[in-house]
Amino acid sequence: MPALGSLTRRVGHHRWFGAVARLLVPADRLVGRLTRGRVVALGLIPSLVITTTGRRSGVPRSNPLLYVPDGDGYVVIGSNWGQQQQPGWALNLLTRPEAEIDVKGRRLPVRAEVAIGVERDRLWELLVSEWPAYRTYVERAGGREISIFRLVPAGRVEPGAAADR
Repeated sequence: MPALGSLTRRVGHHRWFGAVARLLVPADRLVGRLTRGRVVALGLIPSLVITTTGRRSGVPRSNPLLYVPDGDGYVVIGSNWGQQQQPGWALNLLTRPEAEIDVKGRRLPVRAEVAIGVERDRLWELLVSEWPAYRTYVERAGGREISIFRLVPAGRVEPGAAADR
């Protein structure tokens, strides 16, 4: 892991980091769109750009997100840097689980499955192994249930998937 990526993971717990990172999201979104997902988060952490459909507007909305691979799927979390409200993209997925992702220069249609129970626990461990600050974000979220999604390529349905919850 590059030294800058390691440093980023260490400072990710600090409140100032979340505030600064939120300010950089529009620039990260633009870079991700221009590079078709090849460069997101400056390449410091595994990232993708997700495009959801606005639950009220119906307009496509793109956001850069950290992800962890899981088989042929991608795991993302609606941590919102530990804020007390759910991020808009997560609310969009809860309303309409179909989305597109740009990851490593590939655009893929996906379906979001909300992780629950033992599967949620397993995916949580994958996420915190990549970004330990998620533990801090849960504390800051003030009891809000932080959604974990497994994004699977469209057309595939995982056995026992809980996508419509």
